[in-house]
Amino acid sequence: MRVGLIGAGLLGSALGERLVIAGFAVKGFDTSPDRLLELSALGAQTAQSAREAAAFGDVTVLCLPDSRVSSAVLTEIGGELNDEKIVVDTSTGEPGEMERMGRRAPRYLDATIAGSSQQVRDREAVVMAGGTAADYEACGELFAAFASKSFHVGSHGAGSRMKLVVNLVLGLNRAALAEGLAFAEAIGVDLERALEVLRCSPAYSTALDRKGAKMLRRDWSPEARLRQHHKDVRLILAEAEKSGLDLPLSAAHDRLLSLAEDAGFADGDNSAVLEAFRKRS
Repeated sequence: MRVGLIGAGLLGSALGERLVIAGFAVKGFDTSPDRLLELSALGAQTAQSAREAAAFGDVTVLCLPDSRVSSAVLTEIGGELNDEKIVVDTSTGEPGEMERMGRRAPRYLDATIAGSSQQVRDREAVVMAGGTAADYEACGELFAAFASKSFHVGSHGAGSRMKLVVNLVLGLNRAALAEGLAFAEAIGVDLERALEVLRCSPAYSTALDRKGAKMLRRDWSPEARLRQHHKDVRLILAEAEKSGLDLPLSAAHDRLLSLAEDAGFADGDNSAVLEAFRKRS
């Protein structure tokens, strides 16, 4: 299987690396020349345009900031798509927009990814795909290259909806850990010991494993950027509003992420939500 990869940021470059390791022929495109150089260093071919990447691939993987960008790219590559080619859109976007894209492309999956770039590299990610069952089955080998599990969760748009559910819970787990560590520090509890106890207690979550040490070291080198998760939280709140549902915890999370962004951590790792508590202190 040949893969055209469009978008080589944190997550896209990790996908490219895993696909090359798994033996796929990959040709990637990004608007950043530096990211193209990184792709080439990973063993992928590079394209001069999104359309060239799509023409190369049996599967075209989109890994873009949001559904607005994905929709524009889908328009750009439309002439290269046919009934033999599948578009796998891993972007976390507005579910209604993903559903509309599913009607525009001959074969389309909104295959969102639960997991950071490092978890993709470690093959620990989870795929949640919306689209036809046939297209999902056709991409099984592709998903297995970077994910420990994949799920077919419904028709077009369902992948994005499921990703928002996952990100709501995951983001609140991170925020709860950050608040707990800020509280521990304020009352004089040793932070290393606090992490050790939390890992063994009923308060455990995988956020402790993935983000605890980063919070203690204030290591904000990004595995997944804070501003991208903030975008997801805004999507969550918008979808809830459409349904007439109040999400008070996510509304508070939105305010915390705004504080962290205002403090200058938008491009840091999403674990930098801890800085919202430091700023407030």
